[in-house]
Amino acid sequence: MYGNYQTTFLNLKLIIYLTNQVKEKMKKYLSLCLLVATVILFQSYTAAKKSAKVLVFSKTKGFRHTSIETGKEVIQKLGTEHHFEVDTTENADAFTEDNLKKYATVIFLNTTGDVLDDKQQVAFERYIQAGGGYVGIHAATDTEYDWPWYGKLAGAYFISHPAVQEARFIVKDKKHPATKFLTDSIWMRKDELYNFKNINPDIKVLINLDEKSYTGGKNGDFHPFAWYHNFDGGRAFYTCMGHTKEGWADDKFQKHLWGGIEYAIGGQKKLDYSKAHSKF
Repeated sequence: MYGNYQTTFLNLKLIIYLTNQVKEKMKKYLSLCLLVATVILFQSYTAAKKSAKVLVFSKTKGFRHTSIETGKEVIQKLGTEHHFEVDTTENADAFTEDNLKKYATVIFLNTTGDVLDDKQQVAFERYIQAGGGYVGIHAATDTEYDWPWYGKLAGAYFISHPAVQEARFIVKDKKHPATKFLTDSIWMRKDELYNFKNINPDIKVLINLDEKSYTGGKNGDFHPFAWYHNFDGGRAFYTCMGHTKEGWADDKFQKHLWGGIEYAIGGQKKLDYSKAHSKF
């Protein structure tokens, strides 16, 4: 009888031991599952953050800025820092409806002259009308003078500039991503200071030039230098900064440009070509 009790007691201890072992293994298994799930969710989140893609277009048919290559490098750096992909091209054949659909924003980086043919122009118009984004940098306003739609999208056309010099930039709007990081209403910066014609009255001015702070200004008290607006279904941002290589290294300028790109990306909404009305 005693032997049977002893055997039962030992079996019970064994069962308790095995049960505890199973519990420990289950805890480890559940912890491992939780870790794997966390990694998968993090990777999914990271992939989503990287899903925005922009096209940097830098074809020139007029003056060519030596800072273009530096500009490409900085935009690629911003892409790495802020989780968007960057393609660069000087080939206007990229302006087809099928190709432009890949991009949340198209950046005109110091383009000059007549860079797109008629069919490519229509493809770009349709892209904007479908909800695409546009970022113009510096000489983007020295581009496509015979395409009035583009002039309205960019917001103005270049007419002249004085020598590169420092000027007082007056910040008019601190709520926009391109200016919200600025702590002061005055930004002193050295750059090539464009004068403009055909300024679109619908642009929302972010930065205005104080012509009293330098020589050669021709626009008077209203001299916009960076702006944004909704245009023909899409989002457009322009900054006149970006002439010199040295200027691209400026941390404030990089934050300014990223804010403009962020605005133009616009939450990565899917393009809706049913809203496009330009015809090939």
